[in-house]
Amino acid sequence: MTTALEPDAISLPPLAPPAVAEMEELYSGVCEVRTFELLTSDLYRDGAIPGFVHVSLGQEGSAVGACHALRVSDMITSNHRGHGHCLAKGMQPEAMFAELFGRATGAVEGRGGSMHIADPTLGILGANGIVGAGLPIAVGAAHAARTRGDDVVVAFFGDGAVAQGVFHEAVNLAALWSLPVVFFCENNGYAEFTAAADGHPATLRERAAGYGLPYLEIDGADVWAVADRMARVVDGVRHGSGPVVVEAMTDRWHGHYEGDQQQYRDTDDLRRARSTDPVTRAEDRLRELGVSDERITALREAATESVTAAAERAKAAPEPLAADAGRYVTAPRPEVVEQKPAADAAPVKYIEGIRTALSDALDDDPLAFLAGIDVAAGGGVFAVSRGLHARHPDRVLDTPISEAAVLGLGVGGAMAGLHPVVEIMYLDFIGVAFDQLLNQAAKLHFMTAGRASMSMTVRTQFGAGRSAGSQHSQSLEVLLAHIPGLTVVMPSTAADAYGLLRSAIDDPNPVVYIENRTLYGRRSPAAPRGHRVPIGRARIAREGTDVTVVSYSRMVLECLEVAERLAGEGIDVEVVDLRTISPWDRETVLASVRKTSRLVVVHEAVTDFGVGGEIVSTVVGEAFWALDGPPQRVGAGFSPAPYAPPLETAWLPQHADIERAIRATLEPFS
Repeated sequence: MTTALEPDAISLPPLAPPAVAEMEELYSGVCEVRTFELLTSDLYRDGAIPGFVHVSLGQEGSAVGACHALRVSDMITSNHRGHGHCLAKGMQPEAMFAELFGRATGAVEGRGGSMHIADPTLGILGANGIVGAGLPIAVGAAHAARTRGDDVVVAFFGDGAVAQGVFHEAVNLAALWSLPVVFFCENNGYAEFTAAADGHPATLRERAAGYGLPYLEIDGADVWAVADRMARVVDGVRHGSGPVVVEAMTDRWHGHYEGDQQQYRDTDDLRRARSTDPVTRAEDRLRELGVSDERITALREAATESVTAAAERAKAAPEPLAADAGRYVTAPRPEVVEQKPAADAAPVKYIEGIRTALSDALDDDPLAFLAGIDVAAGGGVFAVSRGLHARHPDRVLDTPISEAAVLGLGVGGAMAGLHPVVEIMYLDFIGVAFDQLLNQAAKLHFMTAGRASMSMTVRTQFGAGRSAGSQHSQSLEVLLAHIPGLTVVMPSTAADAYGLLRSAIDDPNPVVYIENRTLYGRRSPAAPRGHRVPIGRARIAREGTDVTVVSYSRMVLECLEVAERLAGEGIDVEVVDLRTISPWDRETVLASVRKTSRLVVVHEAVTDFGVGGEIVSTVVGEAFWALDGPPQRVGAGFSPAPYAPPLETAWLPQHADIERAIRATLEPFS
């Protein structure tokens, strides 16, 4: 039985000599990484590799040793200096070189390059160009690993990442949930150009103790020491001891990037770094075991020849086709047949549509889980998830107030095969952790050439008009809709709230599902169980012949009220509810405009640079000759949301503003 590791007190037996075969395997791995990185450096210097390159020369022992005890199904997250990690986890040099060259046969078909190599089938969830970004993703993968079996996740990061907030959020959540993850720091003494001593007032050992986690320091240049110690750590984590922080003390021979002249390092430091050579240290261990110099030379030459040949084959591979530039932005969506609510369906509150969708999804899909701040025991700050924790105590989970960790939980969980639904309490708070949406969730399916699953739903809410002020009232959907790879939906009725959420959870893409809190108590016909609303398809909320009014979320209901009042004057308004902001339903909108010859777009967000501008531009570009009047946009004023009720009312679009815009578009072009 494995004994749980005590905080800051990992006690391991003295390092025993390795078996010859195992040491030869480790040495070959170190030589493979060394050859790969030397070749990469030369090829980059010669212009054969575009972009940015960060090599791990001097750090080969930590990568090879750390991955030695891992299964194929175990997972790693890496960083911008990730070549060694990928090779050590089982990726083939040819696929990696092809990726560096930007070839179609590359590991991710030329969509990632040096900093973004990945292969989820080998448990490589991706190298990452954002410092520390892989840490919360590793936590999400570790949650999935524990849910589905006994796999372990190793999160590689450099000493510079310890200063990032995501390090603390990830380690805190992993410690709180006792997740099977090893936080493996390769401390090479420099965070880009800054010496570690100048960037950290506390050691990593002290930080680990602060989270109650065991800490282990190892000599990163000694591949056998890393492999032996990590084998023991990984075994403990696999059997339930909880997360561990490991710090491999190593050295970076080259600069932060290839081309960095390292003017910030003195000659003595560079000379010392070169003296701790993982290849030489491994050769010394082999000699201690009685392995001849001839055998050592043969192993080294075999690795060199294999990697060199892989580079030559990769260089001759074809380039990707220009026509495929937009491939993999989104995964194909499942076909959905919409069931409209029955005419006599009982009305339910909007909030009930959301809660029922969550409950039914958890009942129907064993891979789904809901996590976020106060969503479990408290049922959410607006009581949306009330009662769900009692039904699904293992899959409705409270998290700390850590938005980056919450979103990373979703990203990593999705990559590891679950269907996460994570809640960000207010849409405004997306900014606290934007990287996990902007650079991770939105791009990983694309950057892995479709290999990464990203079936993740982000629930959040907005809604002005309640004096919540500038930091709790923003309508930021256009900010998210601008990011390729993200899907953004905003329901206006209880039935659509249910159907869009069920479709979002089913969808293989990251979906941001935005609720309007001012609608929570509004009643409308209930959806049948299992109802789905097709993502990307608008609905005609009211048919008309004179003017097309396009809107979404709460403003749809406001537009309908205005339309009914204008009907008394003989003005027949067609109201189109977008439902999905990105991808938006161009066909339905264009067809409506071609019928009515007029267009008004209404939304709660500020007018400038908004959804309305996008729709008007598209209509003018594709249906200009159908227009009989100038298109109009209605939205909030270009300022943050005011607090005082009179100011907020003046800032938000009102019925009079919508009516004025409708009447204006009835005027012919002058």
